[in-house]
Order: sequence, then C-alpha cells, then structure tokens
Amino acid sequence: MATEAESAGQRPASAATPTSHGCAENEPTVLFRCNIERFVLNNQIGASELRVLDDAGGNLGVMSRDKAIEIARNKGLDLVLVAPQANPPVARIVNFDKFRYEKDKALKKQRATNKAQEMKQIQISVREAMNDMKRKAKKIDEFMAEGHKIEIQLTLRGREKSMRDFTEAKLREFMKLIVTPYKVTQEIQKGGRGLLIQIDRA
Repeated sequence: MATEAESAGQRPASAATPTSHGCAENEPTVLFRCNIERFVLNNQIGASELRVLDDAGGNLGVMSRDKAIEIARNKGLDLVLVAPQANPPVARIVNFDKFRYEKDKALKKQRATNKAQEMKQIQISVREAMNDMKRKAKKIDEFMAEGHKIEIQLTLRGREKSMRDFTEAKLREFMKLIVTPYKVTQEIQKGGRGLLIQIDRA
C-alpha cells in the first residue's frame, strides 16, 4: 500500500541515495539541501548542455552535462550550477565541501556587515541631567566604534514642542559631547515625539 508521501507524489526518504556530503543527490528537481545555502549539483542539474569552469576557474568551454560530470568525478570533485540564468547555464567543477565552506564564510561576513550597520537610537530630553547626557554621548561613541549609525531623538513635552529654536540648540549642545568625529546623514527634523537627527562615523 502506498504511503501518505507516495500518494502525494513525493519520493519516500529511503529512495534517496546519500552522497558523501550527507544529502540526497538523486532527486532531479530538488536542490541540494544543507544548512547554509541550497545548491544544484551533478545529476540534479537539468540542462543538457553547460559552459563549464574548472576548479581553478578556467573556462573548459561548452559541453554536455554528462561529460562535465565525468570530468568532475575523475578528479574526485563535484559539478555545481553557479549561473542557471546564463545561456548556456554555467557550472563549475569544485571540491564541494570547500566551496560550501567559502560560501558560508562569505554569508557570515555579509550578515556581520549588515548587523554592524544597524541604526541605533538614543533618546534624550531637554531637562536631562548633564551626567546622563555625558553617559549617553559615550554610548554613541561606543556604537559608532562598532560601525553603527545613530539616530538621536530629543523628546519634547507640552510647551517644549513650540520652542523650536531653544530645543534645537539643546540638541546641538548635546552633540558637542560626542567625541568620535561624525557626519550628519539626516539634518534635524520633527519626528516621533520631538526632534530627530541621524549621524554616522566620519
């Protein structure tokens, strides 16, 4: 009797042949399923003709997929699809474990860069004590040292909202406490519950 997976048109897990990388390879429409990124390789590649790069990046020219796989396997390597939208598609002969490691390394670096560029928000008020202002200015120095952009919000209450010259002067006074050289990326403007300004390390 067919299992529920078979009835749904899915191949049971036991039918997949594991490769040396620990993932199923013989499912022709399934991408290589590993934790970091998904790749199409070897017999999973649907195109019958490919432009092939060798493991050193050299161009081997256009050839059949099967011929490219044969060349890769003779070297103990894998054929990975790297440019599926090209005409013909481009595949590369690689040490897949090393290739996947390098991709993972690049992805982690990109994520770290994106995280470092997060916008950090600091809130101050017109009546804030000088010690608190200095502490927050020091925090801004620390954030910029880590590569973050900063949004400073001067929170206004009641009549303070109508005292634009006074409140803007208080905001600029606070910014003089920041030690790290910076550039203004967004000038002072109304926003949130008061005035906002955005800065970044110069």
